[in-house]
Amino acid sequence: MQETKQKRFTYTTKNYFFLVNNSVKNREIAGVLYEMAELLELHAENRFKIIAYGKAARAIESMKEDIEQVCREGRLESIPGVGKAIAQKVEEYLRTGKIQAHQDLLKETPAGLAELLKISGLGPKTIFMLHEKLNVSNLDELEKAAREHRIRRLPRMGPTSEKNILKAIERYKKRSSRILLSVAEPVVSEVLAYLGGIEGLEHITAAGSYRRGKETVGDIDILATASRPEGIIAAFVRMPMVETVLGRGPTKASVIVLETIQVDLRIVEHRSFGTVLQYFTGSKDHNVKLRQLALDRGYSLSEYSLKRLSDGQDLFFDREEDVYAALGLQYIPPEMREDNGEIEAALKGKMPELVEQKDIRGDLHVHSDWSDGRSSILEMAQAAKALGYEYIALSDHSPSVGIAGGLDPEKLEQKIDAIAAANETLEGITVLMGSEVDIKADGRLDYPDELLARCDVVVASVHMGQQQKERAITGRLISAIENENVDIIGHPTGRIIDRRLPYEVDMQAVLEAAFRTGTAMEINAYPTRLDLDDVNARAAKEMGVKMSIDSDAHEPEQLKVIKYGVNVARRGWLEKKDLLNALSLQELLKALKR
Repeated sequence: MQETKQKRFTYTTKNYFFLVNNSVKNREIAGVLYEMAELLELHAENRFKIIAYGKAARAIESMKEDIEQVCREGRLESIPGVGKAIAQKVEEYLRTGKIQAHQDLLKETPAGLAELLKISGLGPKTIFMLHEKLNVSNLDELEKAAREHRIRRLPRMGPTSEKNILKAIERYKKRSSRILLSVAEPVVSEVLAYLGGIEGLEHITAAGSYRRGKETVGDIDILATASRPEGIIAAFVRMPMVETVLGRGPTKASVIVLETIQVDLRIVEHRSFGTVLQYFTGSKDHNVKLRQLALDRGYSLSEYSLKRLSDGQDLFFDREEDVYAALGLQYIPPEMREDNGEIEAALKGKMPELVEQKDIRGDLHVHSDWSDGRSSILEMAQAAKALGYEYIALSDHSPSVGIAGGLDPEKLEQKIDAIAAANETLEGITVLMGSEVDIKADGRLDYPDELLARCDVVVASVHMGQQQKERAITGRLISAIENENVDIIGHPTGRIIDRRLPYEVDMQAVLEAAFRTGTAMEINAYPTRLDLDDVNARAAKEMGVKMSIDSDAHEPEQLKVIKYGVNVARRGWLEKKDLLNALSLQELLKALKR
């Protein structure tokens, strides 16, 4: 029988933004402000008002401080982007649990229109046009309009747009309950911290796809050993974040937190912790092959023991490493356990020495307040230095990305001077002059070659014309790769997890061009991108293409998302030697194309 607690808060998960703090209130308020920005755009409100809400939401979401404490101290208007009007709305939310202006917007918006915002590739402007021109007010009407080929007749649409909308609708209907790794992480941290102080707890860790570092996570599995399991279970179901108790027993319990996230806790015997952890970490395919190997060697492997078939004796392991060693294998890191050749490599003693976060020496794709970042050059540099980096490249946008405040050539010249001045004052870190230059629809770059040649690092990215056919997108990327001034291709497939599919691109041809020209491919560590993904990252490694793990940070706290890119790299079997930004500054400058 389910036990249900009274709901204490509403949690809005914006899947295309990552979470950098554990404050529930910060996330709640940011979610409401994001939704207000989208609803205002849906109603064709003033553009600057829309931008203001989005900016305030991003600032609050990424604050390390608790918004309630900031409010109590009367410092709301000190938050970047939070003026008097928005500060009053934040106070209202903290006082009443809602913002009346938000409630009014919801009342004015047909419920079906709000749902359309969840469809990949449909922004508020397009939804507004569909509503105005075709009277589309819900998902069924949108699908009907697409199937009747009425959408293609609208401005800036066409057969391809119509086809993509139908694909996105189908994908939305099949959407899973999986959440971003970055959303799961603060939940796991809070559970481990809360239970870690309970007397009798011995070991505790997360398992499953979370431990394997997958980009999205289903149910969260927590394994523990304890001298008094009943005390740990009782504390687990009483955690403040728990909303519903799905079930509980002497050694196992399942709960729902933050509206939709299921967390399962299992207390196991200490002597079996190694085999249980191996089993519940998975993946299923890895475990099937491992069990077959055990049978081939005269053993039966279960989650509790390794049984010797000759005499029926159970061998128990409290350490996971010993399970693999008993089967004659090198230890296989969790991120590699996908049955992609890792067991064969471990049998031969040829496991890669996977990159670790401490191997990262710098970040080559970072934004400052010269474009759409929220912090100065010096602030970003000092934050990078605090992480132990040797260098950081301030790669702000080029002019085609107007909404991001891209720099025109004159402004870029000024930034070159500003970075030179910053390096005069900084100690212990070097700021590299970077640019994230847009690859235009015709394959040309957004700056002339002579200006790009003055940059230390050039990241070339596609931001517009993403609906082009495979041949066109592939040609654009190869054209940029072949430019002698381009060092890295940023977020190469353009995907946004659960929001936008990758471009149609011939990745094999792109990687061949990258290898031929010595151009690196990026693993963009922003949690909704993780692009290249692990599969393409491994393909790049096997072809000899260098990679760069970059945060795409827009403020200091976001530099820390590099860890999600490291997860991708480890899942792609990457080693330190495969990465540009695992090089020292001097080695990096020699390795860049210029």
